[in-house]
Amino acid sequence: MISTLLFAAAADGIAKLGAGVGAGLAAIGAGIGIGRIGGQAMDAMARQPEVMSRIFTNMIVAAALIEGVALFAVVVAFLCI
Repeated sequence: MISTLLFAAAADGIAKLGAGVGAGLAAIGAGIGIGRIGGQAMDAMARQPEVMSRIFTNMIVAAALIEGVALFAVVVAFLCI
């Protein structure tokens, strides 16, 4: 009886740990992705200033998509609890 309770408590703790790790990895991945987008966009704008508005618009759209995926991953990680 006690071993069953310990097993249930351990499983709950592992689920919460997994949710925290999953949310952290999603945040790290989003940060890396947005950082790369920003850096590459700055390089592109420095090379071709005449298309700066198009590059900026595409950069914002790509960053929004990455943030959406990261938010979805965080929600799924916390729903696993």
